[in-house]
Amino acid sequence: WGQTGPLANTAGHDMNYISLSGALHAIGRAGEKPVPPLNLVGDFGGGGMFLAFGVMCAIWEASRSGKGQVVDVSMVEGSAALMHMMYSFKAMGVWEDERESNMLDGAAHYYDTYETSDGKYVSIGSIEPQFYALLIELAGLDKETFAPQNDRSQWPVLKDKLAAVIKTKTRDEWCDIMEGTDVCFAPVLSMSEAPNHPQNRARESFIEVGGVVQHAPAPKFSRTAPAKPQAPSAAGSDTDAILKSAGYSDSELAALRASGALT
Repeated sequence: WGQTGPLANTAGHDMNYISLSGALHAIGRAGEKPVPPLNLVGDFGGGGMFLAFGVMCAIWEASRSGKGQVVDVSMVEGSAALMHMMYSFKAMGVWEDERESNMLDGAAHYYDTYETSDGKYVSIGSIEPQFYALLIELAGLDKETFAPQNDRSQWPVLKDKLAAVIKTKTRDEWCDIMEGTDVCFAPVLSMSEAPNHPQNRARESFIEVGGVVQHAPAPKFSRTAPAKPQAPSAAGSDTDAILKSAGYSDSELAALRASGALT
């Protein structure tokens, strides 16, 4: 909530913070309840990322002023900042304050996910006219029917038609047709599948540390590559070294271990 205000000392979680910023209200299907976007928007985007940015800004300022200061990061305010474009669109009169009513929230037929014949999904984001024209070509859509790309009144009908076409092929078949083109297309991969995608493998976007597959350090730098994370030490593996550095002798360690104080 931030360090001030009536909620400052109140418990909360990601979903509560993004509820107050307007972000949660905007996410989900029309006529259905809002869908929590995991805890990405509040905790990590609006909180962690803004805190890291705030700390770096404070260090930069302190290096010039010689003074320190408190970095007050509110996940409400951070998630509201992530909603900047949507608030701007609303102020311009081109964003409706209802779920699944806008170009980027699943209302437009050219910006959504679609089920394939094998029960998997693909994502299509053909916003720009040239990308949309390529979608029509590669999906074999009728040009005249799909010509009114941004006629909102046609979006539901065109979405049904596009969904029917996408359902005629498997996810892999659509990848063979569209992946690597400017359709703005990608298969919707599970967490188990993502590390093995050719793009992710080529960039080493995922690494394995101690048998655990995880994301690689990000972002990448051209000159100062970060070191690969190391697996944590097993519990107790550093006990002797730490106690010896504190002045314990081998005999004292043996006595502690014999008494059960160390395991």
